[in-house]
Amino acid sequence: MIHSLFLINHSGDIFLEKHWKSVISRSVCDYFFEAKEKAVEPENVPPVLQTPHHYLISIYRDKLFFLSVIQTEVPPLFVIEFLHRVAEMFQDYFGECSEVVIKDNVVIVYELLEEMLDNGFPLATESNVLKEMIRPPNILRSVVNSLTGSSNVGQTLPTGQLSTIPWRRAGVKYTNNEAYFDVIEEIDAILDKSGTTLFAEIQGVVEACIKLSGMPDLTLSFMNPRLLDDVSFHPCVRYKRWESERVLSFIPPDGNFTLMTYHVSAQNLVAIPVYVKQSINFFESGSCGRLELTVGPKQTMGKTVEGMMITVHMPKAVLSANLTATQGSYTYDPTTKVLVWDIGKLNPQKLPNLRGSLSLQAGAPKPEENPSLNIDLKIQQLAISGLKVNRLDMYGEKYKPFKGVKYLTKAGKFQVRT
Repeated sequence: MIHSLFLINHSGDIFLEKHWKSVISRSVCDYFFEAKEKAVEPENVPPVLQTPHHYLISIYRDKLFFLSVIQTEVPPLFVIEFLHRVAEMFQDYFGECSEVVIKDNVVIVYELLEEMLDNGFPLATESNVLKEMIRPPNILRSVVNSLTGSSNVGQTLPTGQLSTIPWRRAGVKYTNNEAYFDVIEEIDAILDKSGTTLFAEIQGVVEACIKLSGMPDLTLSFMNPRLLDDVSFHPCVRYKRWESERVLSFIPPDGNFTLMTYHVSAQNLVAIPVYVKQSINFFESGSCGRLELTVGPKQTMGKTVEGMMITVHMPKAVLSANLTATQGSYTYDPTTKVLVWDIGKLNPQKLPNLRGSLSLQAGAPKPEENPSLNIDLKIQQLAISGLKVNRLDMYGEKYKPFKGVKYLTKAGKFQVRT
């Protein structure tokens, strides 16, 4: 199974390593660094790499690479899922998953990795179980540990480990009982020069924050569950109930967790929230070019588009850009050849426009193809697929909890070709 795990920062330095069987040299990561150099963006590094003696399986999260080394053939998705669990556990324990935080809590990180993987095989990956075994850090506990020489490891076996519901600990009590759900959707799309959709799909996730006393049994229903394809659930969800009734029935873990992920692949169901009118021209003579971009809202169901940003990877021959933006600001990095236009909120009455000239290297041939535009955006209180939560019912407990649902749409890999 998993022999070793290397944590690598954005600049390519290995800052933590853990070996479960035999120690594997850091030189195995050279194959990964080669692939990283070939990929323009960190997200484009192939998740599975084959080397003469190992397989390297990696994920990229929070500007960190989690790289696992495998010596035998295993299902890659199994390893990828485990690596995501590790990243989520760091997030849950320390509030964020960054190089600084991991280095500050290196003892707890090693204790967690030791419990999550036993001789290379996943053992305890549920947050509730781990928190009973290894207590999360706080200032008081750190002071006591340094004075007494004790550790964060608990003395007793977790109650959840022995029950039929390992994801929930026994005896949970809250003064305020709350159940909140976030429906977050990412649009992956490719549009051609005329604005026609060549490819579009939605990756969705339902995040839950459950703080309920006792052992509640919840049922969550949707207005239009037939929209969803390729659904993946947290182990707490009763799958047979979903198959027969299309409702989510579950006894929830305590705290934050991902209830389900889904995707909508039917192109006719994917609404494209913005349009871009663009014109990028490079001239044969004069070593110059022209650029003009205009952005506007399209299918936003009356909601405001926020955090709008356009990134353009310019050809190597472009030296500088002299542009004027009617809204927001732009930056051009002559080293990386990246133009970023940070627009912010879209106003339908006054559409943002960026126009001006591009200076090219003297004597350089005209670029063969125009660069594509990468779009970033957010729309609050909208699930672009049209998915809506209908109701949440609770059984097994007598109190009435506070309930709430938030929706968020954002751009994933959203590209406009020019």
